Amino acid sequence: MATFELYRRSTIGMCLTETLDEMVQSGTLSPDLAIQVLTQFDKSMTEALETQVKSKVTIKGHLHTYRFCDNVWTFILQDALFKNEDSQENVGRVKIVACDSKLLTQ
Repeated sequence: MATFELYRRSTIGMCLTETLDEMVQSGTLSPDLAIQVLTQFDKSMTEALETQVKSKVTIKGHLHTYRFCDNVWTFILQDALFKNEDSQENVGRVKIVACDSKLLTQ
């Protein structure tokens, strides 16, 4: 998986991909235009995360699995606690995928 495809595996990315696929199959949209839309989505997500996200979160939990492959870290935590300035949330199992943001803009 290329690092720029990380956003496409999010809920909004998967919904966008499904919608574009349906539009291409019905002939409403050309495949080239669908690829351009996905490329712009990747750029927009990267820019938004770099410029608009200001809060920090602390994550604690039991590390079940970790992996580093193709400059991408994958962590699976069990009984994770997400905490920021305002609130905290317990999650039974969470998968975190992280990579160097500089790789996303290449």
